Amino acid sequence: MPNISKSLLHRFLRWKSKNLSHNQFLMFLSAIIGLGAGLGAVLIKNLTHFIQFLLETKFIENYREGFYFIFPLIGLFLVYIIINFILQKKVGHGIPSTLYAISRKKGIMRTYQMYASLITAPITVGFGGSVGLEGPTVATGASLGSNISRLFLMNQASRTLLIGCAAAGAMSSIFKAPIAAIIFAIEVFSLDLTLASLLPLLIASVSAILTSYFFFGNDIILPFRLEDAFSLSEVPFYILLGVLAAACSLYFSKVYFSIMSLMAKINSPLLRLTTAGLGLGALIYFIPPLYGEGYNVINNLLQENYLQALGTNFFNAYLENIWVVILLLAGLVFFKIIASSLTFSAGGIGGIFAPVLFMGSAMGHCFALILNNLGILKNPLSVSNFTLVGMAGLMAGVLHAPLTAIFLIAELTHGYELFIPLMITATISFMITNRFQPHSVYTMELAQRGDLLTHNKDQTVLTLMNISRVIEKNFITLNIDMNLGDVIHKGVMKSSRNLFPVIDGNRNFMGIILLDDIRPIMFDQKMYEKLSVRELMHQAPEIIDIEKDKMQEIMAKFQDSNAWNLPVVKQDKYVGFISKSKLLTAYRQKLIEVTV
Repeated sequence: MPNISKSLLHRFLRWKSKNLSHNQFLMFLSAIIGLGAGLGAVLIKNLTHFIQFLLETKFIENYREGFYFIFPLIGLFLVYIIINFILQKKVGHGIPSTLYAISRKKGIMRTYQMYASLITAPITVGFGGSVGLEGPTVATGASLGSNISRLFLMNQASRTLLIGCAAAGAMSSIFKAPIAAIIFAIEVFSLDLTLASLLPLLIASVSAILTSYFFFGNDIILPFRLEDAFSLSEVPFYILLGVLAAACSLYFSKVYFSIMSLMAKINSPLLRLTTAGLGLGALIYFIPPLYGEGYNVINNLLQENYLQALGTNFFNAYLENIWVVILLLAGLVFFKIIASSLTFSAGGIGGIFAPVLFMGSAMGHCFALILNNLGILKNPLSVSNFTLVGMAGLMAGVLHAPLTAIFLIAELTHGYELFIPLMITATISFMITNRFQPHSVYTMELAQRGDLLTHNKDQTVLTLMNISRVIEKNFITLNIDMNLGDVIHKGVMKSSRNLFPVIDGNRNFMGIILLDDIRPIMFDQKMYEKLSVRELMHQAPEIIDIEKDKMQEIMAKFQDSNAWNLPVVKQDKYVGFISKSKLLTAYRQKLIEVTV
């Protein structure tokens, strides 16, 4: 049977090469991948809602608040069992894992990644994990795109584009916002905005949204229509909202990485899961709106239904006081990222897109309520408008995707009446956040490791290059205790190179000897016993540490030192040399790969 499948594939590939151009076939695949990403979004959403339906309406309909404490822990344990005993493979966190696959694995994603998030994310969120489903949906679609591109022998540039198509398709299907989905793929995955890339993205986005309409009809995740028009007098307040969004974005990133780092110090996965799971359960028990994605809370805030948004809590008797409501909304902003970080720390699978929208809506809503109830405004602000714009402000700051933020909210509201305030708040939030936090939550860890791709083509090529493939090891090493005679007989006479690395007894790199250094004395046998390698060697102009130096730093060392060859070490042990010529050759080859 496998032979038959391979034969059919080969026949199809031969037919394709004769009848379809590369771009035509790419568009065909983008439609298929958009359909697959759309179906993935439908499955993940429906599985999550089915789990929540069973938990909240069938088993414990009258007691579910009391079970909020234990539900997340049960879900996290189920995910742990699935990952460690059924899949037996690591399941990454959506978009960061996809970005890493593009930068370090040539866009190649394992087959199991097509269904791993499809199983684990609904369990995480359905049982109350305070994360979103967008990231796992993108990862599912991206893996589908990667494996389809490998099946049809597409090159690396096409494979990356198809992964972007999957991301656009996933977002388009979830939000029914095809334009914002395309912009999201371009901003987050650093795709080149050309006609050749735009058409496949457009086709995938349309294919996915049609899939969503087929299964969900006209239902959208955030149903809302603008009722209040934008007023020029509100501009100063949207500026202030942008500043507030930047502050909340920095808080989001700080808390997220701090909690993840703190929990990582617990070496036992089960102990870490239990600790973070109990913390999450306690938060959800006392603050029920933190349960799950939170889109129901966002929709209630957009409709100004405070009681429904805040749910049953210990302050129900005081909700007639608007300042209590404001304080509780501020608490949602403060605690949502803590709940999300605990979910991730415990091993839950999800994304941060929904928590960002949740925090942004509560922030904008709270901001408008404060100003309206201070008694300083002649005309009250539109609370729903500020709720929407607050979502865009936090997206721009946390995700570093201001254009996605602007167009997503514009498409969700079925118009562009809020376009100006969206631009003002998103731009200010992004500019301030970028000043203090140059990378998004998606890309922070990748950037620290030097694995981040950007729209800078030169930097992208350097990131994609593999340093280990350009190391030359055909150099004869000299021990530091040798003399000149040893250098001649064991080095010069046996080597075709004019450069000799010097090491000690533990292979620690000590320095170099050039043939030019010994040429004047190499035929003077009287000096063979008198001169030692220690006296002849000198320091290399720069040293490349294979574990610390990224490709950009390596190129800078060659440029600054004006050297033609530089030694490579690992934990101070000699590894080999990198030559400038081989490095530039590898750069040109990689440039061709990513641009063809």
